[in-house]
Amino acid sequence: MVSFIESPSPEKHSPFDDIQGLVVGTLLVALSVQFLQAVDLFTGQIAGLSLVAAKATGLTFGALFFVLNLPFYVIAYLRMGWFFTLKTFAAVGLLTLWTFLLPQVFQIATVHPLVGAVLAGVTAGAGLIVLFRHGATLGGIGIVAVWLQDTKGIKAGWVQLSFDVFVFGLAVSFFDLNAVMFSLIGAAVTNIMIATNHRRDRYIAR
Repeated sequence: MVSFIESPSPEKHSPFDDIQGLVVGTLLVALSVQFLQAVDLFTGQIAGLSLVAAKATGLTFGALFFVLNLPFYVIAYLRMGWFFTLKTFAAVGLLTLWTFLLPQVFQIATVHPLVGAVLAGVTAGAGLIVLFRHGATLGGIGIVAVWLQDTKGIKAGWVQLSFDVFVFGLAVSFFDLNAVMFSLIGAAVTNIMIATNHRRDRYIAR
């Protein structure tokens, strides 16, 4: 007899599922970058830390972003395996591509900083949830956040939000206070979305 109250068995994502997940997730995050650039805001995570460090030291953002990410890729390989690490590399590559292509065909002319921050937070949150559910991140603290959630039950959104508070605290010394506050709102929206929506007890596909 078939029971209609039993929980369904977890179903693995197919390669096609993962490909479309990486494409859609990174496209949503790239859209969030468009909103941030339209209102001259910034983000958290390793990208935000690299931006603050570049402002403080005069070093290039690219060099800092590369160096600061290296320990996290080691963690990804040791704790999550090559498959997760390779998908994360692919996601980073796709995001780079989208952030180059989108401005060529899509421009945001006018938006209030608060609205831009919230929309950036929503699109980034949705994109990261998609990537997490397909076994990828955009590197940096996201790798640790996914690992801690999967192994320790600590919600990924709260891990990322804690790191963002640290980054934005540093940014107060180098950026306009209004920009920091609006950017923090966007980061909070992103991480609250992840904390409330990316849960293994609700989402069973793998």
